[in-house]
Amino acid sequence: MPRPRQSAARVRPSAAPKRAPKRAPRRASKPTPERAAELYERLSRTHPDAHCELDYQTPLQLLVATILSAQCTDKRVNMVTPALFAEFPTARALAAAAPARVEELVKSTGFFRNKAKSIMGMAAALEAGHGGEVPRTMEELLRLPGVGRKTANVILGNAFGANEGVVVDTHVGRLAGRLGLTRETDPVKVEQALMALFPRDRWTMLAHLLIFHGRRVCDARKPKCADCPLSDICPSSAAAR
Repeated sequence: MPRPRQSAARVRPSAAPKRAPKRAPRRASKPTPERAAELYERLSRTHPDAHCELDYQTPLQLLVATILSAQCTDKRVNMVTPALFAEFPTARALAAAAPARVEELVKSTGFFRNKAKSIMGMAAALEAGHGGEVPRTMEELLRLPGVGRKTANVILGNAFGANEGVVVDTHVGRLAGRLGLTRETDPVKVEQALMALFPRDRWTMLAHLLIFHGRRVCDARKPKCADCPLSDICPSSAAAR
């Protein structure tokens, strides 16, 4: 006689593991001059040695070094420029140089043919229109070969002490976004946003402070949020809150 079929025991589905509640992202404070002032003061205390890290003695040397620094580290540029400046100490000498020789001297900075062409063209323009001297206005600087607004701001702010704008390089652009100072990514628009938030007499130093902080603390890939003096007011901080 066949055995009666036993009903299978009902298996209760195991409860899904509880997930930790998501931490609400910190809301970015509205970028105001007051908040900008607090950021500036903290950065000033953290990086009292902030300065232009390109080595130069004259406006011409700074202009050449800044053009060479595109897609290159300041450290590498500083290794190249002593020999370049020694061999071609004036705009006239650089303008009359053999292109192959200039290319050889600046080769390790990358894109050396374009850079050699730019600094030689810039030197020729200085000789032709400015008596071999670097001009002191934004408009005149922007007419020189190889000179854009960022480079012009570097020269005006550091060689001549004129705050005409804010230097926006990769560090400044990245930190301006991370710190909630602007949502813009275009360098010109980032510069405009920063100029509206910070007093004019701080524009040049602001760039140095952000660059130093970007190099030493707020790294592009692994920011040191736990060691950052801005972590409690930074909307992007990954430090414990």
